[in-house]
Amino acid sequence: MSQSFLDSLGGAKCILFGAGVTGAPTLELLMSKGASVISVDEKVAGFGIRNELRSEDLAGVKLAVVSPGWRVDHPFISLVRSAGIELISEIDLAWRVKEQICPNQRWIGLTGTNGKTTAIQMLESMLIQSGIKAKACGNVGYTALEAVVNSGADVLALELSSFQLEWSNLAHLESAAILNIAQDHIDWHQSFENYLAAKLKIADLSELVILNRDDEYLIESIRRFPKKVIWISLQVPAKGEIGLVENLIVDRAFVDGDAVALFELLDVSPSVGHNVSNAMAAAALARSVGASPSAIAAALRSFRLDHHRLEMVFARGGITFIDDSKATNPHAAIAALHSQMQSIWIGGGLAKGAAMDELARRCKSRIRAAILIGSDASLIRSALLKESPNLAIYMTDPNLKGIEVMRQVMDIVKDFAVSGDVVLLAPACASMDQFNDYADRGDSFTQAAKEAFGE
Repeated sequence: MSQSFLDSLGGAKCILFGAGVTGAPTLELLMSKGASVISVDEKVAGFGIRNELRSEDLAGVKLAVVSPGWRVDHPFISLVRSAGIELISEIDLAWRVKEQICPNQRWIGLTGTNGKTTAIQMLESMLIQSGIKAKACGNVGYTALEAVVNSGADVLALELSSFQLEWSNLAHLESAAILNIAQDHIDWHQSFENYLAAKLKIADLSELVILNRDDEYLIESIRRFPKKVIWISLQVPAKGEIGLVENLIVDRAFVDGDAVALFELLDVSPSVGHNVSNAMAAAALARSVGASPSAIAAALRSFRLDHHRLEMVFARGGITFIDDSKATNPHAAIAALHSQMQSIWIGGGLAKGAAMDELARRCKSRIRAAILIGSDASLIRSALLKESPNLAIYMTDPNLKGIEVMRQVMDIVKDFAVSGDVVLLAPACASMDQFNDYADRGDSFTQAAKEAFGE
């Protein structure tokens, strides 16, 4: 009898790239099975973690596991490849473990530039409401490996980032959805085409692919999907699709008869276009593993977005403050801006190589004034002025950090905001130039608004 994968780790020498959120449970599993592990992380050193790797370290290494975020052309990765060592992702490691300890567990997945976490949480709620023992994992909450080992779930719903998909080849998904595609992480992937290819790779891992017909890049990429495709859209659905009929989302794909209503628009909060699309994708995935329409609708009625996602955080004197700090790329910011008829927009930070021209073009009628923060404020300013030469644009001090950034923003808001205005934080950029993370940015926005306008 051949030795099992987990048994083969006993006494094996392994390399683990990454000591963060994904790396920690991976290290725990490898060591619990008796492997000796070299942990490598350039950002963290000490406590047994190394920030370098040499050729002599590779002698006798059986397996290398890489956490998402490591570039495929990183010199340490190239060193391992050149030595002929097997290199797999945490997702693929989780799959191997799953195949051994819970072979009947079913995996479904979801990716997209924006809305992934919201949609995967909706999906988890729908499955649980249907009586299916499910766990959301991957790029949210539990890692895939933790979910396999600890959750006891019959179905894993995996949120997968472009970084995770870039590295993964072994996992098998019964169904997978792609919500949308837009420019993001171009600095990491080196080109939009590489980023698109990473996202589309989820189709190679899946039996059934669910795509958003309202997304131009997915329409253009249809030739890359040789497997069965089910479309979702905000249009009336054809046979085999899920779409909108008056105020109902209707399933014409996972039905024996002609159609069945899944939920009403008012069941989704907020019932703006992009969030309804998130709910449709989640519903399609839920239907693919047997969730009932009544459970889907019930789950949506009780579902609320996470903090920092189109969250109304404060209102005073007729001025409303909305925190969408999670909008870390232009596509997400466009969706946020289109959720309001007009707003005082707070944007800026680290653009990650993304252009702002589409945002400026599509949102020019939605921006009453712009207050720009962070390292790439001038990039956004230039794009806005090309489309709206007379737009009021206010620049802040890029050297400020944390709450002081938002205090300066609120000083500007107080000068011209009037009753009826919406102040919208949807930065279209990452936050690390001035804040710890997007949550810190959103919390600072809320705190500064309350200070300036009186809680």
